[in-house]
Amino acid sequence: MVLLPTAARHLRAPPLIPAVQAVLIGAGAALGLSLYLLAAQRQMLAVVVVLASLYPVLPVVLGIGVLHERVERRRAIGLVGTAVATVLLAVG
Repeated sequence: MVLLPTAARHLRAPPLIPAVQAVLIGAGAALGLSLYLLAAQRQMLAVVVVLASLYPVLPVVLGIGVLHERVERRRAIGLVGTAVATVLLAVG
């Protein structure tokens, strides 16, 4: 409690860009949870659980696209297999 006034003097408003990013991330999380609830209500959990388990693919794709990481043959085969499986699940 004694240090609170001193700490409050050093606080600054966050820059606009991280604040906008935080709002977008929050909106994306809310959308994802809403869609998950909708899928649960419509008895489509078998598809949703499999697609949700593909979350490790996103950092790999971002690493390739944003950081220009090299893609090894095994990783490329895995990404293609994942894409094919996702399309097959979506089609039915």
